[in-house]
Amino acid sequence: MKKVTLVVGASTNPNRYSNIAIRRLIDKNEAVVALGLRKGKVFDVLIDDEKKDYKNIDTVTLYLNPKRQEAYYKYIIGLKPRRVIFNPGTENDEFIRLLVENNIEAEVACTLVLLSTDQY
Repeated sequence: MKKVTLVVGASTNPNRYSNIAIRRLIDKNEAVVALGLRKGKVFDVLIDDEKKDYKNIDTVTLYLNPKRQEAYYKYIIGLKPRRVIFNPGTENDEFIRLLVENNIEAEVACTLVLLSTDQY
């Protein structure tokens, strides 16, 4: 069963880091699903605008500021990912604490750097 990455805060704008992350994940043959404010598409990845009950989520990578993350706490914890990556600007001590309490690894890192250095 392939591990899946959920990109939260996904955008169709090719200049946004979430969009670049989706493209780099695809380049590395990672399975990707995406959630954003608006529906769209990045390569073959559809961006959903509703929280879905995705299966086999290994990693959630966040591209939402801490205030906007609050609406996703229960949802993300409910997906039971192995880890959540807090990209630069998304660091959130409250959410990190909740994740750790639920046995989910919280990693303050940059998805793009992890991918480019083969640490993903």
